[in-house]
Amino acid sequence: YFFMAVCALMHIVWRVKLAAYLIKSAAPIGAMITFIGLFSGAIWGIPTWGTWWEWTDARLVSMLFQFFLLLSVIALRSAIEDSEKAAKACALLSIVGCINTVIIKYSVEWWNVLHQPPSPINMSNDSANGPEFWLATGVMIIAVYLFLTVSLILATRNEICLLYTSPS
Repeated sequence: YFFMAVCALMHIVWRVKLAAYLIKSAAPIGAMITFIGLFSGAIWGIPTWGTWWEWTDARLVSMLFQFFLLLSVIALRSAIEDSEKAAKACALLSIVGCINTVIIKYSVEWWNVLHQPPSPINMSNDSANGPEFWLATGVMIIAVYLFLTVSLILATRNEICLLYTSPS
């Protein structure tokens, strides 16, 4: 969502048209990843907490809100006929929705929730998360970012190709 907000600022301030296409392409990818996180978290929550969903957990509810915000960007882009007005509306919604990422990040510190507080990065062998954990986590973070980057490039390329191949 932070990426969408940066693109939104680029589109609003400097009128970069590519930024509008990046927002349009990033929203479905973000919605898919958010849905996978919510769904897999619900499956994981059953044996861990004894429930698949807890409405009093701020992180769960704020992630669901982010999912709805991403769906709103997709729906708003489709609902407005004029592409410039649609791009501007989606850009504004992306900037406003970026506030939710801060709420998601700090929800476990601000409120008493089911989720554990953040774990400090400690590479020593005597820590709960040893170097093997952080190595695997680092490799997966790089892999996910590469996947998202390639997906975003291909989706944006498709949007630009549609722009130039559609009859005017």
